[in-house]
Amino acid sequence: MLRIFLFLATNVAVLMVISIVFRVLGIDGVLQENGGIDMGALLVMAAIIGFSGSLISLFLSKMMAKRSMGVHIIQHPSTPFEQWLMDVVARQSQRAGIQMPEVGIFDSPEPNAFATGWNRNDALVAVSTGLLQHMNKDEVEAVVGHEISHVANGDMVTLALIQGVVNTFVVFLARIIGHIVDRVLLKNENGYGVGYFVTSIVAELMLSVLATMIVMWFSRYREFRADAGGAMLTSRHHMADALRALQRIHEPQDLPAGEFAAFGISGKIGEGFAALFRSHPPLEKRIAALEQAAA
Repeated sequence: MLRIFLFLATNVAVLMVISIVFRVLGIDGVLQENGGIDMGALLVMAAIIGFSGSLISLFLSKMMAKRSMGVHIIQHPSTPFEQWLMDVVARQSQRAGIQMPEVGIFDSPEPNAFATGWNRNDALVAVSTGLLQHMNKDEVEAVVGHEISHVANGDMVTLALIQGVVNTFVVFLARIIGHIVDRVLLKNENGYGVGYFVTSIVAELMLSVLATMIVMWFSRYREFRADAGGAMLTSRHHMADALRALQRIHEPQDLPAGEFAAFGISGKIGEGFAALFRSHPPLEKRIAALEQAAA
């Protein structure tokens, strides 16, 4: 679940930094008019803060992936297998109508793969050494098709936009809650006090949990689309076989650290409330969706 974790972590970091800067510069205080709050100005400020985090994460996504995962980029294939992998990505990219992404391999015993990049024509597709060890070529090709479909569908950009929208409302509502606590409960009439700042920060963190649920819902939804895309680029049989191979390894662990997990091929699935924070639906549901589409 690395990709999503890094994406969300970067968002939170940027949100907090910008929020603190706005408070230090006194911009929060400008929102007051005669003890009230300028809703229009607040919404604009919230959008600036909210979209800054998601857009910065989007533009840094490929660089973060390479560094955090230790991805070895294949520039000049040194083995027959690397040449085969490059040929597969090139062929599928052409069929999907996108430019050839960078291709890489990262060292991990868990079978996984991910795609990232701010632009469908400037992407990265990487597979783990564990994936190559546990799957045959047909299954690896289906996994690559799944990742190419993420890129062709523009999933990373869509995720960034959704994250920006929910970030905006998190910041907006947190400031409203802080204002109410400061004015109504604490009866502060001389500018914003400590109660406003503490309450808005706590509210921001709590609302971010709800925002994460929304982002994870989208992540699970687009997993089914990527499976369908992988099936179109290879075959439903090979795509289903690749998912069954993952199933045989007892639901692989998420990619480390989160942002990249949402665009990986597999992810650990929680139960009950925890399932709301998972980037991937259960493998059995994904397999069933492929089989139902083929019926």
